[in-house]
Amino acid sequence: MRISIIIPALNESENIESTLEHLQSLCQQGHEVIVVDGGSRDESVELAKSKVDKVIKTTPGRAHQMNVGASHATGDILWFIHADTQVSENAAQQILSMLDNENNHWGRFDIQLSGKHLLLRVVERLMNLRSCITGIATGDQGIFVRRACFEAIGRFKPIPLMEDIEISRRLKKWSRPCCIHVPIITSSRRWEENGVLRTILLMWRLRLAYALGVSPEKLAHEYKFSE
Repeated sequence: MRISIIIPALNESENIESTLEHLQSLCQQGHEVIVVDGGSRDESVELAKSKVDKVIKTTPGRAHQMNVGASHATGDILWFIHADTQVSENAAQQILSMLDNENNHWGRFDIQLSGKHLLLRVVERLMNLRSCITGIATGDQGIFVRRACFEAIGRFKPIPLMEDIEISRRLKKWSRPCCIHVPIITSSRRWEENGVLRTILLMWRLRLAYALGVSPEKLAHEYKFSE
């Protein structure tokens, strides 16, 4: 099976080269890398062109960008990662091994945050543990899914926030997620720029509000205002 790695990007010139460099070995294995740019004003597109199979330009919105990338993908498996994430050389083999079981339809990786703050270690462990218990994955964890399953459930819903939690709920009806415990590394800049404890409390509050029925549009406004 072939994997299509889909990366939504917006003004990621500081991170995208490193992310794509770690994916070159997967390209050499025959897998596909697609960057979907949401209108960057920096050099993201130029930096990505020589290191990917396709660069697609579209309007901003992570859910929309990932759906556009899926429309252009040719792989049997879709793997969605952020533009500030680094993966191991054997990540593709780990995905293929998990999905070799026909009863498994999707999954995610454990996460490791790049910073050294001790509270970030707590964040990692809680995110990974919560995901295993609840079967809900976040975008930071590199969600992967069989293409047929992704199309059958209707792709990502075009909402401005919580698209990862929303799709996880629908994917759980097909199977529990495969949890790969070899971590992928994602940037801790969000926590470091806004304060680790402050960001933790913000994310807990937003997730609780979403669980209680607050609209993603309202939550996205609060998230943007809080940054």
